[in-house]
Amino acid sequence: MKRFLPLAGMLAFPLLGWLYALTDDPSRHPHRPIHSLMTHWDLAFPLVKLFVLPYAVWIVYLYACLLYFFFKDPAVYRKALVTYVACALICCGIYTVFQTTVPRPALSGSDPVTRLLMFVYRRDQPFNCFPSIHCFSSYMVMKALYHGKFRTRLNQTLIYGMSSLIIVSTFFIKQHALLDAACGILLADLVYRALLRLERAGRRKPDRAARQVNL
Repeated sequence: MKRFLPLAGMLAFPLLGWLYALTDDPSRHPHRPIHSLMTHWDLAFPLVKLFVLPYAVWIVYLYACLLYFFFKDPAVYRKALVTYVACALICCGIYTVFQTTVPRPALSGSDPVTRLLMFVYRRDQPFNCFPSIHCFSSYMVMKALYHGKFRTRLNQTLIYGMSSLIIVSTFFIKQHALLDAACGILLADLVYRALLRLERAGRRKPDRAARQVNL
């Protein structure tokens, strides 16, 4: 049972979800300005409702990747989980002082895809956009896999492909702007790199201590 104890770290997700919900309601701070980072490139993206499918399975995909990392290499799992928690906390901190929004189109239709997109719009308000949590976490699992010793052509194709699809989906269903994604990806990259450096520094200390003893 001790082997599975690190999986308890995923209990942080409900807590982070609660924290996200607190910042996703600008009515709590009616005098705080709400910004738009939309550019003409963002406006050029058409609404493609089918992209709601990869967007909607994001959290299941994230859980699946973390579980996969845990069974393949617990160290990769730990770095990915810590990266997610650190980035999510940073994002929520930004949301409290710099709130952004993305304009959404009016939806019509009663087909399953349209109803799913309507559900996503109702459940996730058009705020807390910069940086994008969907984008940073999707990039994070790509980064984690890249540094894993268990990387293969198959898992790279699956994870890189699905993560890229989720990131792109945020533009086509009008959930995020390009700057939201770019900042989210940069944030995850910086945090993961910092963890790698800390890990390497931790390895060097015992080596130095051992050399000093031998001297």
